[in-house]
This record gives sequence, C-alpha cells and structure tokens, in this order.
Amino acid sequence: MFLVFFVFLSAILRFFRVSMAWNIDMALLLLAWTAFLGADIAWRSGQLVGVDIVTRNLPRGLQKVIQFVVYCIIGCALVIIIIYGIRLSWTERLRKFQSLPIPYSLVTLSLVTAACSMLLSTFIKIRRCILSFREVKQEEAAK
Repeated sequence: MFLVFFVFLSAILRFFRVSMAWNIDMALLLLAWTAFLGADIAWRSGQLVGVDIVTRNLPRGLQKVIQFVVYCIIGCALVIIIIYGIRLSWTERLRKFQSLPIPYSLVTLSLVTAACSMLLSTFIKIRRCILSFREVKQEEAAK
C-alpha cells in the first residue's frame, strides 16, 4: 500500500514540477522488503507453484523421499543465501541512498531476513516430512 502511495505521490508531484526524489528510494526499499517477505509467506503457506508431473505417479513413500531431498537442497541454498547476504549487507553498510540518509544495507538485509525465516519454514517442513515417513510405513504395514 505504501509502495503504491509513494510512487503515485511522486508522479503527481512531478506533474506539478515538485521533485521528491526520496519517494523513489523509499519505494525501492519497500519493494525489496515486500517481495522477499511475500516469498517467505508463500513458502510457509505452501502457495508457491510446484511441478509434480514426475512425482505424482510414484509410490507415496518415494514421493516423500524426493520431497525430503528437495527440502534439504532448498535449506542448503538458503544457508548460502544467508551467508553471502550477510557479507553483501556488510559491504553495503557505508553506501547510502541517493536521497535518504539511511544505509543501502537495509535493502540487502531484507534478503537475509526473509532467507532466515524461509530456512525456519524449511526446517518445519523437513520435520513434518520425517514425521510423515512414519505414517507411510504404518499404512504399508497395515496392508
């Protein structure tokens, strides 16, 4: 909401020849935080697009194994993103926005924050996946 407001306000004021350059920088900051935290919310709630053409016809136990492996790969990727995101944030700490007196590292910290939250969500998904292995074994034993 604020993102749209800042860009719209900047366009209106530009029409009247009033420059508010800080609006664009604020919109950039809000866009980064909105995008990365939105990705985290989508990941946590299972709303990301998935392709299950390969796995949908496999046995349920094998589906769970593949799901576990994919979650582990995602977790490793998120750890790498966190490590390099922290390094990037540290590097960008002295760089300032063009029109705001705040460090540019606030933008790069949005990636680190969202990746940490996504890593936590991934650990929760891995735990659920491991617990569901027991259910699959119990179902197979009942047959």
